[in-house]
Amino acid sequence: MRFDLTDLRLLVAIAESGSLSRAAADFPIALSAASNRLRHLEHRLGLSLFTRHADGMTPTPDGRIALDHARRVLAEAAQLNQALDGLAGRQRVAVKLAANTVANSTFLPPALGPFLIDYPDVDLQVEEMPSQEILHALLSGDIDIGVLDGNLPLQGIVTLPFRHDRLVLFVPAGHSLAARGHCHLRDAVNYPFVGMPAERAMQHFVEEMATLLGRPLTLRVRAPGFFALAQLVTQGVGLAVMPEAAAQRHAAAMEAAIVTLDDPWATRELRLGVRSLDGLSAQARQLVAYLSRTT
Repeated sequence: MRFDLTDLRLLVAIAESGSLSRAAADFPIALSAASNRLRHLEHRLGLSLFTRHADGMTPTPDGRIALDHARRVLAEAAQLNQALDGLAGRQRVAVKLAANTVANSTFLPPALGPFLIDYPDVDLQVEEMPSQEILHALLSGDIDIGVLDGNLPLQGIVTLPFRHDRLVLFVPAGHSLAARGHCHLRDAVNYPFVGMPAERAMQHFVEEMATLLGRPLTLRVRAPGFFALAQLVTQGVGLAVMPEAAAQRHAAAMEAAIVTLDDPWATRELRLGVRSLDGLSAQARQLVAYLSRTT
């Protein structure tokens, strides 16, 4: 059965105004034409969509179901028009993405490249936040997409798998912990550390875990990125906590060792989060699809 968008708009207008005459006036369309449209639609469907009474019209149970679908179809049609208008005019579209330190520094850069090449008219605004702040930003509508710790309670948003992340200790090759191969953070907090800036999400998290042990980290110096951290570690300045992927990359080129952290919090599932897939722009939904299929 074919549906006319005008018929669907008329259904919604009648339901919202409670009156065929008011809906026809708002459209605008002649009352007789509106009445014929509704009558022919109900005849084709074999359903009564509205109950007629002296002071107006109200949807029947079948009508309420039809209205729910009609609103969805009209919303999709509006999004399609907006997307096509943007493509025709080469209108630039901004998509806001927030991720924690690990995702920003290791997993996102190679995943974002193919998307940005395929969609040259999309500008990405990428921010780094702790996972809890990303959740709040998604719920408030401040960002479109988040990459955050899947161990958090994520009520109120839709999530999809992204990556698995492990935090490890990066230590000099001859360090006593290197021979052990694995340890808990409590076994390492007596040693000096090198860290990233305090505002970096991962660094904040690691320092919080050490504080919960009752032994805040002794930080000799803060460095801007993982390469600088790795260099300082190999020079014997201190130990560092970093993502396993980054640690493996630097350990291969430096005299350093990787020590697995046995703490439960050191292994995390990173998830893609959105407030609602239906509420995203077409471009943002495409970005979610790109990130999802590169897991």
